[in-house]
Amino acid sequence: MLEHGGRLRQAAREHGIPLADWLDLSTGINPEMYPVPAIEASGWQRLPEDDDGLDAAAAAYYGSDRLLALPGSQAAIQALPFLFKPMAVACVSPLYEEHPHAWTKAGHQLRRVPSLARALSAVTPAVLLCNPNNPTAERVSREALLDAAGQLRRRGGWLIVDEAFGDAEPENTVAALAGGGAAPNLIVLRSLGKFFGLAGARVGFVFAAADKLDRLRETIGPWGIAHPSRIVARRALADAAWQAAARERLAAASQRLAETLSPLGTVRRTALFCTVAGRDAPLPVAALAAHCARRGILVRRLDPHGLLRFGLPGDEAGWRRLDAAIGEWRAP
Repeated sequence: MLEHGGRLRQAAREHGIPLADWLDLSTGINPEMYPVPAIEASGWQRLPEDDDGLDAAAAAYYGSDRLLALPGSQAAIQALPFLFKPMAVACVSPLYEEHPHAWTKAGHQLRRVPSLARALSAVTPAVLLCNPNNPTAERVSREALLDAAGQLRRRGGWLIVDEAFGDAEPENTVAALAGGGAAPNLIVLRSLGKFFGLAGARVGFVFAAADKLDRLRETIGPWGIAHPSRIVARRALADAAWQAAARERLAAASQRLAETLSPLGTVRRTALFCTVAGRDAPLPVAALAAHCARRGILVRRLDPHGLLRFGLPGDEAGWRRLDAAIGEWRAP
């Protein structure tokens, strides 16, 4: 099992700080989650039904009905590599490590490259990337992605894009085109865990051509998403007013976080997290993460890449704690 953010109980044990006293900035999840409605008893008693309106709500939100709802995008990450015969896959790295882990486990040969341009020049049958990228916060433009899909299509290849952090900037996403006439070789993953703050609901989607969706559907089997999760997801996807307000809030919070972290080094940001790298020297990742942990602040360490990732505080008390920790780090 790979290590991820969110291991709050482990951090509490290691540092002797009560669980309730931690500020968890390790996950990149919206701290102002979609308000979960009350679930009537039938939502718990009945088996999930595919025609309950979730697919229609998702199609309207994402702009395409070439989709499959599944129990979190992690389910697609693990199952998708087994739909292909073993081949060479170029991964734009660093990226969410579950991707290369799953493709390697399925018998594929991974090539890690630093950019989409290098991935295309590697002439592999498949290219894989996250956009915006987790953990570096770098972006590839929509136009560049579609051009890449076109290049790969002409040589019989595939482009796989994880847009888990894409909801805050929908104009730069490509889910609506995946599997269609313009990009039949494009496969896109989406998640309700980040922007909507519903990581515990375990709801995600994959967009692709019909044959790939049919095979994924058989792999995952019936009732993949719990009925209560389907109810919440359907309402969240249809709530355009909440989505617009959330995008505005997140843009302001992300800018504030980038400014707060700027004394530490070079900061790149998405709407949901900022990543810090060294400016004039390598970032002391372990020391800085430990400094935060001693103050009950959990951040995401990315030691092999010299990076620290910070999510958004959920209230003013959290912002003050982060400000204080950074001030103490800079103090002689």
